[in-house]
Amino acid sequence: MKRYQSGKMLLPALLLALTLLFSTGGALAADDFWLVMLTSGDVQTQGMALVLATEAQRQGTPVRVLLCDEAGKLALKDFTPPTLKPRDVTPKQMLQGLMQNGAQVQVCALFLPNSGKTAADLIDGVTAATPPEIVTLLNDDDTRLLSF
Repeated sequence: MKRYQSGKMLLPALLLALTLLFSTGGALAADDFWLVMLTSGDVQTQGMALVLATEAQRQGTPVRVLLCDEAGKLALKDFTPPTLKPRDVTPKQMLQGLMQNGAQVQVCALFLPNSGKTAADLIDGVTAATPPEIVTLLNDDDTRLLSF
């Protein structure tokens, strides 16, 4: 009978210890950040990616955005995507809001030469990424990659 009672108390204690041990496993460390790799040309997909990035930034997570393929157009001065409900903002406006709050935004290295555009066509603050730079980020244990 004593064995059953001590086992009965041991199980909740063990569960509590495991909960405490693993409860911070999903939390970001102080130096973690998000790399949001956005390739989709779909406006709603772009919007959702940027809504999540904005919320992460609001919660204190540093955010970096890499725009490739059709999503690279968001970085062009002469491109205006449609607005999205319910806030009536465009993905480009959301992107600029991220930048105003400290997010670094880049286009993929292949975007400019394959779109017939140059760095002068990019909105202020956006640069072209280099493959070594992005590989370094992807190899960094502090990087959380989100791809849309």
